Amino acid sequence: MLQIVLSEGKLIPKAVIAVDLFGQPADFLEIRKITEKYNLLLLEDGAQGFGGKIRNKRACSFGDIGTTSFFPAKPLGCYGDGGAIFTDCDEWEELIRSYKVHGKGKDKYDNVRIGMNSRLDTLQAAILLEKIKLLDNELMQCNAIAYEYTENLKDVVKVPVINAGMESAWAQYTICVKDSIEREKIIQKLAENEIPSAVYYKKPMHQQEAFSRYQIKKLNYPVTEHICQCCLSLPMHAYIKKEEVNKVCNILRRL
Repeated sequence: MLQIVLSEGKLIPKAVIAVDLFGQPADFLEIRKITEKYNLLLLEDGAQGFGGKIRNKRACSFGDIGTTSFFPAKPLGCYGDGGAIFTDCDEWEELIRSYKVHGKGKDKYDNVRIGMNSRLDTLQAAILLEKIKLLDNELMQCNAIAYEYTENLKDVVKVPVINAGMESAWAQYTICVKDSIEREKIIQKLAENEIPSAVYYKKPMHQQEAFSRYQIKKLNYPVTEHICQCCLSLPMHAYIKKEEVNKVCNILRRL
């Protein structure tokens, strides 16, 4: 894709935005080779990967800038909205601190650029300071839960695979089934047993209305489109009980 864009000469790529999905970091070791080859910035969307690792290096530390979300459903969640940005660049840090407070300059009433009100409130910060102490233990528990799911379902559905040298934060435990028809049957059966499930990203990025006027809509992504038709996220958090996991697995195995 990048080579096609460069060969056309109409657009000049500036950055790659890589997304940590369902808890596992993107393959940053390979992505970094590409960004270095073409002199591109690397931006990491670590909203679902916070707590994950590649070779003992934490998610949100691989890009020139990394971002994460503290929305309650994320690996490290507060009780409302929140997020963080990570960078080693002092110049960018200064800009980000300005943007988040209305574009302020040296004085908060001297706005030198167009910014926004994006400050983390004190209550959410206090919650996160306490919850981050539990994060490593919660990740360990999530890994044990994921192992139970995988052992029970690996011969029934396509289960998630963690790449060598990586650790997942298990933001979700997402399986793939045959097609959307089978997925709807599973969703319905789980709902009948009062078990929640979720389908994330039913419509892939290139099919979103916001991009309809761009060439991206004309491109063919059969793997992405298939996954959007067959993926399903099962209940997953650090405090789910083993018998609850077994109940979910038994329902899937009986279908």
